[in-house]
Amino acid sequence: MTASDQSYDLAIVGGGINGCGIARDAAGRGLKVLLVEMGDIGGATSSASTKLIHGGLRYLEQFDFALVREALIERERLWAIAPHVIRPLRLVLPWREGLRPAWMLRTGLFIYDHLGGRQRLPPTRTLDLATDPAGKPLKQSAGRAWEFSDCWVLDNRLVVLNARDAARLGADIRPRTKCLSARREGTIWRLRIADNESGAPEELTAGAIVNAAGPWVDRVEEEVLGKDMPGDVRLVQGSHIVTRRLFDHDRAYFFQNPDGRVLFAIPFEGEFTLIGTTDRDYQGAPQDAKASGEEIEYLCAAASTWFARPVDPSDVVWSYSGVRPLHDEGPVAAQQATRDFSFGLDAPQGGAPFLSIYGGKITTYRRLAERALEHLSPWFGNLGARAGWTGKASLPGGEFPLDAIDLTRRRLAETYPFLAPRELDHFFTHFGLDAFALLGGAQSMAALGADFGGGLREAEVRYLREHEWARTAEDIVWRRTKRGLNMGLEEIARLGEWLAAHR
Repeated sequence: MTASDQSYDLAIVGGGINGCGIARDAAGRGLKVLLVEMGDIGGATSSASTKLIHGGLRYLEQFDFALVREALIERERLWAIAPHVIRPLRLVLPWREGLRPAWMLRTGLFIYDHLGGRQRLPPTRTLDLATDPAGKPLKQSAGRAWEFSDCWVLDNRLVVLNARDAARLGADIRPRTKCLSARREGTIWRLRIADNESGAPEELTAGAIVNAAGPWVDRVEEEVLGKDMPGDVRLVQGSHIVTRRLFDHDRAYFFQNPDGRVLFAIPFEGEFTLIGTTDRDYQGAPQDAKASGEEIEYLCAAASTWFARPVDPSDVVWSYSGVRPLHDEGPVAAQQATRDFSFGLDAPQGGAPFLSIYGGKITTYRRLAERALEHLSPWFGNLGARAGWTGKASLPGGEFPLDAIDLTRRRLAETYPFLAPRELDHFFTHFGLDAFALLGGAQSMAALGADFGGGLREAEVRYLREHEWARTAEDIVWRRTKRGLNMGLEEIARLGEWLAAHR
C-alpha cells in the first residue's frame, strides 16, 4: 500500500454529470476536491441520454410543474455557458385522432412556453402538415402539428467539460479509479482508493463524501460504508437506436404512442436519426445494460406508425442503453417515475457527512450540484458566497456569447479553410474555441497526422487523450465523439492498437 498525506475537503465517488458538476461547483467555491470514477468520465448513464436539454413536456401530465419550471430555466442558462455543445432544437408534435386531445396539447405547450421564463428560444407555432416540409416524411402528411423549442446537447462532452473546468480550478480528477472503502474517524473520512491499472491502494482523507455513483449508488453505500441507506432507488433502463437519416430537415419529432409513452426522432451526426427512448424497470448489473431485441423492435415499430417509410431492425446501425437511478415513488409505470432528484444524508452528531444522490436529469445537473453543496454547507462555512457562479461562467471552449456563435464559427472556417463543412461542424460543436488549440498551425488535413477513418485524425486523438482523460478507442469513437458511426470495426481496432502502442 502506498502512503499519502493528501487530504481533501470533499471526495466525490462517481464521474457522471452529477459528480462532475458538483466537483466544478465545489472547486470554484474554494474547496479542495477529489473525484474518483471507476470507469471513464461520463462513461455510463451520462453518455446514454436522449441528448436533450429540455423541460420535459410530458412531465406536465404528472403535474410536476416545479421540475419542469426549473428545467426550463436551466435550458437557456446551460445553452449560454456551453453554446458549442448545446444548440437550439425545434421539435414537431403531430396530432393524431384517438391520442391526447388537441386542447390538451395546446394547453401543455402554452404552459411550456411561459412557465420557465423563455427568453431567446422561439415560441410554439402551429403547422399545417400538408404544406410544411415536416409533413413529407410522415404517414399522416395532412393535419395539425405544433412546433416548439428545446435544446440538443452532446451529453458526454458536457460531462467532460465540467470535469475539465473542475480540474482547472484545482480539483483532482481520477478516472479509472475505484473507491475501495471509507471509514469515518470523527470529523474526517479515511478512504482507500486504487487505480484500475496499478491496483495499488492509496489512503486519503476527506472532510465529506458525496456518493454520485448513479445506478451504483446503493452498491457504494453497501461496499464502501458497509451499510444500506434507505435510498428508495428505482433503476429504469432507457434504450435508443440510430438509423440512417429518415428525413432531410433539421427539426426533430416528438411522437405520441398509443401506450402512453412518447418517442423522439432526432437528427443525429448529420447522416443519421436517433430514435428513443424506452422506459422499463431494470434488475441486472448497470454495466451490462444494452438495448435488447425486444426494445429495438418496439422502437422500430413505434417509429413505423408515424413514418411513411417503415423502420426495420435491419436499419439500425447502432444502439445504446443506460440505466437511470430514479427516486422510487411506488407502483407507477417506469415512464411515469419522477426525474427529479433527492438526497440521503448520513451525518451523526460530530461526524463527517456522507451525502448520496438519487435521481436527477442532465438538464438540472447544475442545480443539483448547488443543492448538494447547500446540504454540506454546515460543515464548510461560507459556501454561499459564490453560490450560482456556475450558471454564469462559460465551460471550456464556450467562452463566447450566444450572439457570436456565427462569428466564432466563421473565424474557425477562415483559419482552417481546408476543413470540409462536415469537419468544420464537428470541430466547432465538439470543441468550440478549443478547436484552435487542437488544430494548431495545421494547413491541411494531412498535417493532422494519421488517418484512422471516419474523419478521425491523430491530432484529435492526442488532444482527447492529453486533455480529456480518453484512454480507449471506445472512449474516443463512442463517447467523446461519435466517429464510430462512420468507422468500420477494423478501423476502430487499429485505433485501439495505436493507443496501446503510444501510451
